Amino acid sequence: FSFQTDKSVPNTLIIANCDVVKPRVAAENHIANFNEEARSPFVKKYKTIIHPGEVNRIRELPQNKNIVATHTDGPEVLIWDIEAQPNKHAVYGAAASRPDLVLSGHQDNAEFALALCPMEPFVLSGGKDKTVVLWSIQDHISTLAADATKPAGSAGSIIKSADNPSIGPRGIFQGHEDTVEDVQFCPSSSQEFCSVGDDSCLILWDARVGNNPVVKV
Repeated sequence: FSFQTDKSVPNTLIIANCDVVKPRVAAENHIANFNEEARSPFVKKYKTIIHPGEVNRIRELPQNKNIVATHTDGPEVLIWDIEAQPNKHAVYGAAASRPDLVLSGHQDNAEFALALCPMEPFVLSGGKDKTVVLWSIQDHISTLAADATKPAGSAGSIIKSADNPSIGPRGIFQGHEDTVEDVQFCPSSSQEFCSVGDDSCLILWDARVGNNPVVKV
């Protein structure tokens, strides 16, 4: 999960282990005495990653639970290997963690629309440039953390350093007339997906037949 701040401390990704209470096994008083305001013994934080900018979206890669993608107030999608990333102390002025991979392709901020494919390691994003952008990170998963310990810069800066591994898109899909607000893959296909935008349109796409809409509602 993420923690957004008033800039007195950095924005962060928090990695935690959560012990889920098991039905018909956990003691009754574990549930009866639950206090949502108190620190839970079942949730144990073990790592903090300092995120470069606000965390608007987090999505987990279904093929590898240690890989997550985030959207911030910029055009890039940031990919993180949460196991390989070093633990950071979230104090004022601390340097931001360095993402393991940067996905470029948007020409304007892409803040919210983000999805990861359940079938293959594909990433889908939408943004203010009215486009839907598709990436494959298949060839990069095993080497994402090669330089993860290298500092990225100030905690509030968006990642644009030449030192950050970056890949371009597999496809850019145009058809919306306003900001794309959400995207989603078909559960059974890595080539079919949909998007919705501020133009009040729902568009269905099929990457196998080109970059134009298949159906627009």
